[in-house]
Amino acid sequence: MTALQGILGKLASNPAAEGLDRSLSCRLTDLDQVVLGRLGSGAVRDLHAVPDGAAVPKADIRLTMTSDDLVALTDGQLHFGQAWATGRVKLEAGLRDLLRLRKLL
Repeated sequence: MTALQGILGKLASNPAAEGLDRSLSCRLTDLDQVVLGRLGSGAVRDLHAVPDGAAVPKADIRLTMTSDDLVALTDGQLHFGQAWATGRVKLEAGLRDLLRLRKLL
């Protein structure tokens, strides 16, 4: 949770994220958990983990990765662009959100 808060906190505090208010999820495939929260007002709020399954609501911005890759991203050992390009991290969102996130990542 701390690693996710760190990486998303940097994203939320970026000036390019001003006015962004979106639900988000991060599916951690090796833990069978999904962390849900809200990105807005320069911060990440309401982060909580739920078991992965069909009942998990679909968020506006969805990340999928292993917990090891999340920690590596947070520690600076793995660059988001490289992880995304190689398929280690998946990012799903609407077209407008993807264009806006491109500036942030």
